[in-house]
Amino acid sequence: MPTAADLGNDDLRVTGSDDGLVVRATIDRPEKRNALNDAVLDGLAAVFDYADDSPTRVVVLRGAGGTFCAGGDLQSMAESFGRDAQAFREGFGTLAGLMERMVDTGALVVAAVEGYCLAGGMGLAASCDVILAGEDATFGTPEVDIGLLPAQAMVPIMRTVSEKQGLKLLFTGERIDAARADEIGFTSEVVPSDDFDAELDDLVDDLAASSPVMIEMGKEAFYNQREMGFAEALSYGREIISLVAMSEETEAGIEAFLAGEEPEWRGR
Repeated sequence: MPTAADLGNDDLRVTGSDDGLVVRATIDRPEKRNALNDAVLDGLAAVFDYADDSPTRVVVLRGAGGTFCAGGDLQSMAESFGRDAQAFREGFGTLAGLMERMVDTGALVVAAVEGYCLAGGMGLAASCDVILAGEDATFGTPEVDIGLLPAQAMVPIMRTVSEKQGLKLLFTGERIDAARADEIGFTSEVVPSDDFDAELDDLVDDLAASSPVMIEMGKEAFYNQREMGFAEALSYGREIISLVAMSEETEAGIEAFLAGEEPEWRGR
């Protein structure tokens, strides 16, 4: 099996922690404000495939040079002008597939957002499970300024923020700061830029310390139940907690708690 570092390419740096629990993927196109191209999208898809075939519990997505991601590469899009509709569907389908893959992966996905988080980059962040933002971060969907509807980014964004605030954001293209993004429910936490790396490490450590069975089943349960009615979701939740409670990990966790010790997760 390849190592996490083997997944990288010229536009995406990938590293893994010594214990194999955390994978960090950094978009490395700072001269392009980390715009998304095929190399980045394909590399990230490979990261999530790797995460599901390894002990990985947390994937951290970040951008190089103090910028998260300014969206799709417009130069690449311009090269598609004059081609048929299928060419555009295939091009945009790569990002859509990645967003779906991020939700489906059994690992928790953390967006570490500094600087610009715009357009498809905002959609990419919204597809993550946790968003940690530096106070200097800027969010928005400015593709409306060039006559392009942020239709794909809209899907995860509108499942994250309040409806009316989201609609205003999507159709004005306004840019908002991290404090405002936090107010409308987009971020999990906003931290001082000087403390960003330390806060990120603490967050990742906390997430990675959780039971892998609980992480995988809990994440799947969350995304499934939010599309259900209230009674159906409660019934579904009862089945999920029953399955988790029967796992060896819950048994180990309760035994460790009663003994005043840290649990040793068994992964089953």
